Amino acid sequence: MEFTSAAAERRYAELVARVDEVVVGLDFDGVLSPIIEDPAQAHIHSDAPQVLVDLSDLVRAVAVITGRPARQALALGGLDEVGDAIGEHGKELFIFGQYGNERWSSTNRRVVSPRPPQGLSSFERDLPSLLRRSGAAEAHVEEKGLSVAVHTRRLEDANEAYQRLLEPMSKLARAHGLIVEPGRNVIEIRAAGQHKGHAVQTLVKEQSAGGFLFAGDDLGDLQAFEAVAELRDQGLATLLVCAASDEQSALVPLADVIVPGPAGVLQLLRRLTADASEARQA
Repeated sequence: MEFTSAAAERRYAELVARVDEVVVGLDFDGVLSPIIEDPAQAHIHSDAPQVLVDLSDLVRAVAVITGRPARQALALGGLDEVGDAIGEHGKELFIFGQYGNERWSSTNRRVVSPRPPQGLSSFERDLPSLLRRSGAAEAHVEEKGLSVAVHTRRLEDANEAYQRLLEPMSKLARAHGLIVEPGRNVIEIRAAGQHKGHAVQTLVKEQSAGGFLFAGDDLGDLQAFEAVAELRDQGLATLLVCAASDEQSALVPLADVIVPGPAGVLQLLRRLTADASEARQA
């Protein structure tokens, strides 16, 4: 765990002092779960459920803000059970799936989701021929309902295949009225108009939050980082956490704290829980 500046250390101290006003927002992949070849097997770190429950006793709310479908995050994380335990503390767990297009909470236990965007089904029909033409027919295609993701991690040269696919997939997406969300050896195609920054803003408004901690690892978290930075300018206590990796460094210059993957995120949350508990007792 590394603070990036003296100002970042002061922001952490302010967050501790105002912890009962703070909403904690966490990405799923790379933050709660490791990045692995098969995204369907990316279960959260075994320590995460207890860490989240302990933290919830002090903060205003905990939210998972992910590009995954909400139901998938619930299943891989066992987050419905985590929500039950958080509810015993009188708090609430939120899941914002598919970049905020889907929503679940531990008090309203159903996933609220819009219809798939126009153009997605026709994009999916054209995608196999694009992959064949690009020499990436074996790429893993993940259909999410509201989006589709192409993973190159299983291919022989994942990075080269990613770079080879990015431009033609972007062109095809634009032809169908969709946008590209690049990630760590994954290219996701989805509708415009909703992103993780909107989820941050929604949580702050609904929870009357006086602070926000967000932890992310990838380009899909950039707009959440930007939304939290805007909250900082408005006087809220904030902390931006980058779960750093060799594959992606875009968030590093924006972060207050840099940690090594999910284990590092949990270490930070444990420290926040301990420091806030000690401050409360003082």
